[in-house]
Amino acid sequence: MHRELSIFHRIFRPLVRTFCVCLLLSAPAALGAQPQFSTDDETNTMQVFNFASPSVVYVTNETLVRDRWSLRLHSVPKGAGSGFIWDDRGHVVTNFHVIEGARKVTITLQDRSEWPAELVGSAPEKDLAVLKIKAPAQLLKPLSAGNSADLAVGRKVLAIGNPFGLDTTLTTGVVSAVGREIEAANNRTIRNVIQTDAAINPGNSGGPLLDSSGRLIGVNTAIYSPSGASVGIGFAIPVDTVKKIVPELIAHGRLVRPILGIESAPDQWASRYGFEGVAVLRIAPGMPAEEAGLRGVYRSNRGGWQLGDVITGIDRQPISNYDDLMNALENHRPGDRVSVRFVREGEERETALTLAAP
Repeated sequence: MHRELSIFHRIFRPLVRTFCVCLLLSAPAALGAQPQFSTDDETNTMQVFNFASPSVVYVTNETLVRDRWSLRLHSVPKGAGSGFIWDDRGHVVTNFHVIEGARKVTITLQDRSEWPAELVGSAPEKDLAVLKIKAPAQLLKPLSAGNSADLAVGRKVLAIGNPFGLDTTLTTGVVSAVGREIEAANNRTIRNVIQTDAAINPGNSGGPLLDSSGRLIGVNTAIYSPSGASVGIGFAIPVDTVKKIVPELIAHGRLVRPILGIESAPDQWASRYGFEGVAVLRIAPGMPAEEAGLRGVYRSNRGGWQLGDVITGIDRQPISNYDDLMNALENHRPGDRVSVRFVREGEERETALTLAAP
């Protein structure tokens, strides 16, 4: 009997010991100390979020609708989005499409306090708007603006917003491309847009796109998605554009663009008459275009209407349509001297003029 037990222990004891070791190795981590998995990148992400999230706000808007039965007007929620504190005077930057058509706009700060907002200015052609709230200065934490001109593909970015009404949500990614073009609400082209794979969902619009130093490098504005949710293709208006436009909206309520003093013909004329550029329909008296000798549509000796000058370039920027012309003028200020290339009766010409204030 003892001999049989001895044989049993020699054979099975090692197997039992091995089985117990395997159980210990496969036991849940809760049985022991949880290892730390933090990385430098992870720490940076948390630091940027904690630093910047107090600057991000929730934007809700309401509009008036008429009850179909009582015919009474009443306010209903129209939409929501994100925004961020621009300065300690209470200015808030968001997308134009977030507040478009709104009767009432409310800003919710991180401490859950709600503040009625007034519209200071908007630039639909750039999908930007500036609001203002009368919140105490201690609740206002402006973001620092970085630079977008030197952004490179692969650079880390962080997007903070309120997608689907969820409070202060963070997504991360990289710059996927620069120099993209998207279409604004008024069919104007927004150029030099940043493309990112950081998830941008409905409600993120108007929120900040940040670099790893917590600086503003863009304003999240749109996603490309057949389903309406993020598929890894999001767009942000570059901060260099924002820094140029927001002060103008605060000062003037709109984007101040210098003028040539012309009325342009519709873009459809180009395909109809077989030319490329912007046809001058009429010249405003006493304006730069008249002083430079530009000519609009005129009557020929036979009484028929003839095509006047066709503008093909401003300085070094080629002009193919009205959108190109507006974008070229946005790069200048009233009083700037520019060269204008144009075609008259099939002959290319060039003149110089001083841009006027609108």
